[in-house]
Amino acid sequence: MSTHAQRERLLLADLLELAGPDAPTLCDGWRARDLAAHVVVRERRADASAGIVIKALAPRLERVQAEFAAKPYEELIQLIRTGPPRLSPYALKPVDEAANTVEFFVHAEDVRRAQPDWTPREPDPVFADALWARLERVARMLGRRSPVGLVLRRPDGRTAVAHRGAPVVTVTGEPGELTLFAFGRQGAARVEREGDADALAKLSGATLGF
Repeated sequence: MSTHAQRERLLLADLLELAGPDAPTLCDGWRARDLAAHVVVRERRADASAGIVIKALAPRLERVQAEFAAKPYEELIQLIRTGPPRLSPYALKPVDEAANTVEFFVHAEDVRRAQPDWTPREPDPVFADALWARLERVARMLGRRSPVGLVLRRPDGRTAVAHRGAPVVTVTGEPGELTLFAFGRQGAARVEREGDADALAKLSGATLGF
């Protein structure tokens, strides 16, 4: 049975393939080739991917990622499609689902929304609820650097507090859009922001995400 992570993996691979290696992405300084290399290294090179969260190891990560980015683009796409090696923790469905559902969704939108003729996805209620469940769990971690109080709200009224404080900005949108906003793609997320002018200005310059 297909999982959310598996579906998002294949969608990401398709979007990367369609865009081409030199296509822009929403990730600063990264073309599609760089993003593809990041995804592959994260799953296949634990010795280097630790640099994503450990600053001291970042130079090694950059070197290894550059090596992968130099590989044939078609090879990177195929590695994404086939997934991690059997002995990788990501090969376990529960780990894959927990760690990759949001990762692949966000990166798929990094590719899609950087193109001039992009179109939004049709909302999938089941997938939207899955994204919301994950966002609720990590909202405070994602919003910890917000300079103002930050509340994420679905159109149906359900909310998640990303940062406690005053004044407060409430950001309303579908779960996928809120996910993009909270993961630092504020400019690309289709959301509505409510709050006083000063708070909105402070939030617009903030860095959100991990």
